Amino acid sequence: MNLPRHFLVAASLLLAAGPVSSAGRVIYPDPSVAKVQLAAALKTATATHKRVLLDFGGNWCSDCVVLDIYMHNAENLPILQANYVLVHVNVGRYDANLDLAKRYRIPLKLGVPALAVLSSHGSLIYSQEHAQFEKMGRVEPGAVTEFLIRWKPIKPGCSAVMVSC
Repeated sequence: MNLPRHFLVAASLLLAAGPVSSAGRVIYPDPSVAKVQLAAALKTATATHKRVLLDFGGNWCSDCVVLDIYMHNAENLPILQANYVLVHVNVGRYDANLDLAKRYRIPLKLGVPALAVLSSHGSLIYSQEHAQFEKMGRVEPGAVTEFLIRWKPIKPGCSAVMVSC
């Protein structure tokens, strides 16, 4: 069988990371902290002129681990850190934080991971309507790069395509 290179890389990273962690850490915190973390993220985003990136998923989800690995790779991490405050929203086994998923129009019935982008003031800018990142093993890491660049805030004196701006 001839599998795409990115699938093999993602699979090997996933196996190395284990089922509940990325780079040795638990990705999705206890579901009870999501609202507190979201409130703190909005304050930080306002102070730093960033957007809030909500990542809905669960520690049992291998595609969520792959997405986290891709978001934190050498190409994407600088874009993520410069433009977003990331909040991992634990949906449990689709039985937690359903109110947040509904508020931000996340179609959990299509699976996770699922993403939403908020302005620094909490307005919904983007909500995943389809299962764009649900099968991360089949998604090129560049798709995450494109996503991060597309939805980042445009800062004064910058254009939408400048990665470091």
